[in-house]
Amino acid sequence: MRLRTLNGERLKVNDKMGNPIEIATIVSWHVADTAKAIFDVDDYESYVSMQTETALCHVASVYAYDHMEDESTSSIMLRSNIEEVSDALKAELDRRFAPAGVAVEDARLTHLAYAPEIAQAMLRRQQADAILAARKKIVEGAVSMVEMAADRLAEGGAIELDDERKAAMAQNLMVVLCGESDAQLVLNVGSLYA
Repeated sequence: MRLRTLNGERLKVNDKMGNPIEIATIVSWHVADTAKAIFDVDDYESYVSMQTETALCHVASVYAYDHMEDESTSSIMLRSNIEEVSDALKAELDRRFAPAGVAVEDARLTHLAYAPEIAQAMLRRQQADAILAARKKIVEGAVSMVEMAADRLAEGGAIELDDERKAAMAQNLMVVLCGESDAQLVLNVGSLYA
């Protein structure tokens, strides 16, 4: 009835979205009912090992590895919700181990990664998502700054701009604030209308 630990092998399984992932777990368990462990299964240690793999495959298939564009951000993901996934794995193991009189003390993921054949493509997708999010933040900030500049110029009354000049100012500020490279100074020696 002593506490035992099963350090599971890395398994290649598909997540909820069908993406191949590598996943592994460590499970702490003990025999809670010796009669069931001896008489209801052939070999309770191999039973625990087999059921751990089966439960891990099942839990991995229920959740997506990571958020996709069309996924709601409130759903549980393997990568970002480790505690919830570990709790689900422990519950699944408790259910599967019950016929053998085995109780689970703890179950944790020890390895989680995309399978090597898609890892590079998924890394590029994550990088593209990060760039897109950063660009969105930059544009939101730039629009806010342009609005603030137009409001401040209008409230001071020192400079009055018609709609065309406001549009030109907004365009120039957006280019400066959202551009990849440093702004280059251009001297306008003529008129905006020339």
